[in-house]
Amino acid sequence: MQTIGIVGAGAWGTALAVALTRAGRKPILWAHETSVVHAILNTRHNPIYLPDVPIPDDVTATEDLAAATDQDAVLLAVPAQHLRAICHRAALHWRKGTPAIICAKGIEQGTGALMTEVVAAELPDAPLAILSGPTFAIEVARGQPTAITLASADPALAPQLVAAIGSATFRPYAGEDPIGVAIGGAVKNVLAIGCGVVEGKALGDNARAALITRGLAELSRLVVAKGGRAETCMGLSGLGDLVLTASSRQSRNYSTGFALGQGKLLDDIIGARYDVVEGVATAPAVLSLAATLGVDMPVCAAIAALIAGKTTIDETIGALLARPFKSETLKA
Repeated sequence: MQTIGIVGAGAWGTALAVALTRAGRKPILWAHETSVVHAILNTRHNPIYLPDVPIPDDVTATEDLAAATDQDAVLLAVPAQHLRAICHRAALHWRKGTPAIICAKGIEQGTGALMTEVVAAELPDAPLAILSGPTFAIEVARGQPTAITLASADPALAPQLVAAIGSATFRPYAGEDPIGVAIGGAVKNVLAIGCGVVEGKALGDNARAALITRGLAELSRLVVAKGGRAETCMGLSGLGDLVLTASSRQSRNYSTGFALGQGKLLDDIIGARYDVVEGVATAPAVLSLAATLGVDMPVCAAIAALIAGKTTIDETIGALLARPFKSETLKA
């Protein structure tokens, strides 16, 4: 695993490319936009998605998807709702046996498929792993200490990949529950929007802590119903990622919720951003999957209704506070 391709040159894909150079790799980074490729090659910066971090000369940028995927392993760092289309294109050139490492966080709209299921369907000959955890791209790119989960159903694959991409400051922990990791990364984005609303509406730290805790219970129920492990939700890709994303305006999902809490319109918030707010598209997909599995997720449902404009913030808060008192268990 000496040569690593990265598909997607947003903030996360670019940060991963920089981090890989610290592991002694010379990654090749695929970007959809010609301007991003030219900027990286000519200025050693990604001015749109990660403008403040110099990109080492060991990172190559390309518009050639075949070149980026003809490597020993490939990290897939495109937005969740575009992952299937990109993998469908990449399948034309994918070498059998080349591992695909999923770096997207979401659940596919329309199908309710996890990112692991999307990639398995489009790249059936690729061994799969998923990388997820508490990571802000800018901190990873700067080399600030980061721990993250790298999970695969193949117990031999994850340690191989950890050895290939890990470094002193970017520390992957091998795991064997890709289902739990995939759901944790998706649901935490929805919950982060809700936590941002709580701050933007000035509802207090007590309310935010309650939302995180009850949201984690919902996340755990969904993981278990889908066949994952409850303990995964207590790790880096579950609780760790949720705490980070639901408590800082560095998070695009949290900052979007914060703006909603202050009374701004979602279309205006999204229209002012270059990056993708994954939780917006993931919210209805989470509810669709939960309905299929018979899982009750009232916090996520309330956030999804708010995002869809079906209810106001005051109505949403009132409905949640009017719910019957229950026992504090994962089933409640």
